[in-house]
Amino acid sequence: MKVYISCDMEGISGVVAGKQTEMNGEEYQRAQKLMTGEVNAAIEGALAGGASEILVNDSHGSMRNILIEDLNPSAQLISGSPKPLSMMQGIDESFDAAFFIGYHAQAGTAHSVLDHTYSGIVYQVSLNGRPVGETGLNAALAGYFGVPVVLVTGDKLLVEEATALLGAVEGVAVKESYGRYAARCLVPEAVHELIRQAAQSALSKAKEERKPFVVKPPVTLAVDFTSSAHLDMAELIPGSRRTSGRHIEYTHDDLLTVFKVWRAMLTLAR
Repeated sequence: MKVYISCDMEGISGVVAGKQTEMNGEEYQRAQKLMTGEVNAAIEGALAGGASEILVNDSHGSMRNILIEDLNPSAQLISGSPKPLSMMQGIDESFDAAFFIGYHAQAGTAHSVLDHTYSGIVYQVSLNGRPVGETGLNAALAGYFGVPVVLVTGDKLLVEEATALLGAVEGVAVKESYGRYAARCLVPEAVHELIRQAAQSALSKAKEERKPFVVKPPVTLAVDFTSSAHLDMAELIPGSRRTSGRHIEYTHDDLLTVFKVWRAMLTLAR
């Protein structure tokens, strides 16, 4: 059984401030260790659940956060940025399941630690009219390849978001947010045990229970940026439709194409 793991940092227990997630920020090295620890717990649970091959994609910021020297040797690591598929680099139809570790709620979620959707310049993203965050965008790409997301970890609001979108997904709430920069956090030892158990449980379920999140074509991506200046660049994408100062849309039958357009729009807008 092949397992794909995408790991972000804002949803890691103990991470509650932007400076912890920045390479030159305060406590960044601590956050790296915390992130690596939660990924290792997911790897251990996956192995206990029958995984024979595990690929980890570092999905935060520079995407050079996970400490490979401390990573469980049963896994391989994709590190560095930019990558064509960003947070989902390496995903393909050969995988049986995907885990999202350390994820956070979508932009605009009230009282959620460090909520955003890929970038602070994004106000909202939707697929076929349904607002989605990184969980939805990335799960849709996994679903395109027929891969179900079976485990998500992050703050309580992220788990609620993922459950509402994906249905029967294992969720581990590692912290409960009090606001954008404060949360009640579980200690690493407790978090690791919960993640190990959830990962093993997620893989032990029958294939019928682990269904991919599939967005039916045609797929319309809609993005609201925080400034009209961002759209001045994003609308350079052929086939895009700018309908207002901050709102742009793109429609295509192929979700992989839509995902690549999303990446291009964001890069241009930045």
